[in-house]
Amino acid sequence: MITWMQRHKKYLIITIWISTIAFVGAGFVGWGQYSYGDKAGAVAKVGDEEITMGDLQKGYSRLYSQYSQVFQGNFDEEKAKAFGLQKQALQQLIDKALIINLARSYDLSVSDVEVFEEIKSSQYFQKEGVFDKETYRELLTRNNYTMKEYEEDIRKDLLVRKVLTLLNVQPNAAEASILSTIDRIADTIEYKLLSKKDIHIALDDEKIKAYWETRRQNFMSEVSYDIRYIEHTKVDLSNDAAAIEAYYNENKNQFKDAEGKIAQLDAAKTDVIKALNDKATKDAALREYIAFKKGELKERTPQSITISESNNPFDQETIESIAKLAPTSPFLKPSQSINGNYYTIELVKTNPSTVKSYEDAKAQVVPNYLQEEQERLLLELANGSFATFKGKVADMVTNKDANKLSDLTLVQANEFLMELFTKGQKRGFVTLSSGDIVLYNILEQKLLTPSQDDQVANIANIKSAMFKQGALKELQNKFETKIFIEGL
Repeated sequence: MITWMQRHKKYLIITIWISTIAFVGAGFVGWGQYSYGDKAGAVAKVGDEEITMGDLQKGYSRLYSQYSQVFQGNFDEEKAKAFGLQKQALQQLIDKALIINLARSYDLSVSDVEVFEEIKSSQYFQKEGVFDKETYRELLTRNNYTMKEYEEDIRKDLLVRKVLTLLNVQPNAAEASILSTIDRIADTIEYKLLSKKDIHIALDDEKIKAYWETRRQNFMSEVSYDIRYIEHTKVDLSNDAAAIEAYYNENKNQFKDAEGKIAQLDAAKTDVIKALNDKATKDAALREYIAFKKGELKERTPQSITISESNNPFDQETIESIAKLAPTSPFLKPSQSINGNYYTIELVKTNPSTVKSYEDAKAQVVPNYLQEEQERLLLELANGSFATFKGKVADMVTNKDANKLSDLTLVQANEFLMELFTKGQKRGFVTLSSGDIVLYNILEQKLLTPSQDDQVANIANIKSAMFKQGALKELQNKFETKIFIEGL
């Protein structure tokens, strides 16, 4: 029975390691500790839903707190970078935005009463077991959060929760029994880590060049664009009191205080001036754009520059728009770039991607060559030694006992065990995603005594997570995702 499960459970055990998207229920702690700048700026757009820098900051902070708890406080910014925490946080926000788009396409909504009931039930806002408005207001202020912002976040979380409840799948008794059996399989193993760091390769220019010759199509230059552009001068109407008051009266609903109420003119004046100046700048930019197209610019000389993905003084959205221009329609209307200024751009020429020469490509070729050679030699070493190696012994290891493998990191151990319990061979090796290899020899197998764990909840979570992942893949095709932040 144990041998059969050892050989066939790969179709079941893999689901245990599926990561469920953590949209709601994160702790109300640590917000604002890891700042990325202006929290109002959009870092991505999914369908009709914008993701701001503030959203990313909060998502990162929540993830950081969760990882810190898992590592019992032994977690820092260096580890966060190694785990790609910024990318994880952004992906969670994108997944959440996809589901919000779906909800809105079906006219699902969350009422004010539902939002208030959710807030009222939070222990963070209670005093002596009862919701306290002053505590609520004080805690939000301390975390640089307005009531309007927080309540909008709660509304979105509840909307997501409504959609996800439709994906819950109830387990049956057979599935719970199977999972219980899988969790009780234990192996006493001998294991040894073979690391790429132990493989040293001498740099041989002839071998590197030969490597490049067979892969030269993988080393292409960037597409670049020769453009002319004008930067539009910002308009300052801060001294025009009449214009400021008129704009405020026409658009006062846009200017709210910390409680979400319409702010008085004196309190909102700075924001009114900013909005008024931006509108006036855009209007002036449109007039210059028309003159630019007609070749009638006066006292302005367009600047010329060649730009590409790696040499881009504008934002990502601007270069994507430039890539869509054509000789018959070479002008891009004034757009506000990442520095807040408006630019009108004319595409002069598109320079297509070409194969780089060996000298130009060498800086990219060398690390690829080293990595592939290390992996090839490490694989040769594994194939030649797994049958006879001597390593460390770990007694009665289940799929949840990563901490017993002291010669591996927690991440390596979890990945190794996930693969080990899909293997049908007594001896062999597992290649990790990092390229390192773990040799193993199963010395003994045993079925442990059943525990009292509730497998029903585990099965429900696994099946629900699988359905969510499938739904997200479909939504990615339905709603376009644009990312404006670089390096993620």
